[in-house]
Amino acid sequence: MGITVYNPQKGRNETIEAVFTAENTTWFDTATDNRDIHKITDWKGGLLISELNYTYPFLIYDVSRADIGYDPIRARAIRDQYE
Repeated sequence: MGITVYNPQKGRNETIEAVFTAENTTWFDTATDNRDIHKITDWKGGLLISELNYTYPFLIYDVSRADIGYDPIRARAIRDQYE
């Protein structure tokens, strides 16, 4: 499925083909605020970080869910580096 993501390494939005499944995505049911991390997804050697709002997911290269311990706090820290 084609989705638009923000790629901070390139400084622009782009469309990628991604599928969100139980095998490649961790959902966080504890997300309640619109800036909370809603899900993290492994994608082609990188990580998609999605907030609980309508902003585009962030695509971060060379990081996986396992690298950050499947932790939404660590995902937030990585995402905040690109603000």
